[in-house]
Amino acid sequence: MIRSVNSIRFTPNEVDEFRQVGLDVAEVKRQNDLDAEVTRWAHILAHDRFDLLEQIAAEMAKAKGVKLPAKLRVAK
Repeated sequence: MIRSVNSIRFTPNEVDEFRQVGLDVAEVKRQNDLDAEVTRWAHILAHDRFDLLEQIAAEMAKAKGVKLPAKLRVAK
């Protein structure tokens, strides 16, 4: 990823890697675009694959060295 102020560019390889996990960054040009795509992706996971979202959250917490609450809940 190449950043310049608020502009973002991804290599074709990075676009393919993101696509493998469900993120479409082919048209992402700015930080706001990336934020919107990650938000869209998280909402889809929360709705359709909550089990996968829990696994991702657990791995992120583990990498940061923090603990998650005993049970995650979906905010509605």
